[in-house]
Amino acid sequence: MDESERLSALIGDIYDAALDSSLWVGVLKKCAGFVGGVAASLTFKDASSRSGQYAFQFGLDPDYVQLYFDKYIRLDPLSTGQCFASIEQPAATADHIPYDQFVKTRFFKEWAQPQGLVDAATAVLEKSLTGAALFLVFRHERNGVVDDEARRRMRLIVPHVRRAALIGKVIELKAAEAATFADTLDGIGAGMLLVDATGRIVHANRAGHAMLAKSDVLHAADGRLVANDPQTDRALADIFATAGNGDAGIGIKGIALPLHARDGARHVAHVLPLTSGARRRAGANYRATVALFVHRAALEGPSPPEAIANAFKLTPTELRVLLAIVEVGGVPEVAETLGIAETTVKTHLRQTYQKTGTHRQADLVKLVAAFSNPLLK
Repeated sequence: MDESERLSALIGDIYDAALDSSLWVGVLKKCAGFVGGVAASLTFKDASSRSGQYAFQFGLDPDYVQLYFDKYIRLDPLSTGQCFASIEQPAATADHIPYDQFVKTRFFKEWAQPQGLVDAATAVLEKSLTGAALFLVFRHERNGVVDDEARRRMRLIVPHVRRAALIGKVIELKAAEAATFADTLDGIGAGMLLVDATGRIVHANRAGHAMLAKSDVLHAADGRLVANDPQTDRALADIFATAGNGDAGIGIKGIALPLHARDGARHVAHVLPLTSGARRRAGANYRATVALFVHRAALEGPSPPEAIANAFKLTPTELRVLLAIVEVGGVPEVAETLGIAETTVKTHLRQTYQKTGTHRQADLVKLVAAFSNPLLK
């Protein structure tokens, strides 16, 4: 099987996992193999509390997974940079911290190295106020560090993984039989509409009918789904037509398409192709090529650490040192935690003082607290 055939089959499996979450472990195994790694995960990390959890993972030792969230996530020098990276952009360890510094950290020596892990290709799928949902492919010693080929392959699948993960969160079901999922999804809060390649509506759940009746975000015109904004309507038409040609093309179009209501409220639409795999049965039953999920967008904003970094133009390393000073304590403890020399910590701390206009570690604690609590001035 050549790369294009392998990629097409993988994308189909990824979208099937949007309907049946039990498929994610197998999908992650295939993703790891495609990118060139030994393990993969869908993970949420909170950069503020240094906590997190795996939604799904393949290939990692369960004992080390438990150790990571019990202890080593707080020592992981990559978490801050990973959470604040650009959405869908693959990154490696060296993008967040010089690799020669990384291998000196306790995190590498005590958690990664014993497993033979040397790097991870990471991409942000979605951000929250305090952290991010991440897709990671872990590299073993025999794979070597993340190279250009691994980055290229990550770019090919990340949009599809992101779309499937977002849709899975919207429908919030452990599994849905594709042949009957339209009826099954009548109970969800998101508006769901099944449409064909021309945008003609062939089915809608209760929330979808209510949305169309209100005509505030979307409406029907001669049986065709129409967005109130002409530019958005053209984008939807393009996505529907592309979906009719298969799974592969749709991943690069409108992952989370913004919709604007007449009252100014923001909504977001996610498109699930129904042209292959287990999803084909639903499309055949309803003569549909895509399922469109529409829900009101949550209020979003930068997380406190990201806001601090933006406000004071801190580098990723300066932000890591700042957060470590607040969480861990003095320079010696921070140096040991981050696996860098005390002189390096002092250098970054001095630069942070200069950029933030502070003079003591206590001032930095107050600064972080002020950003974490918008009521504290």
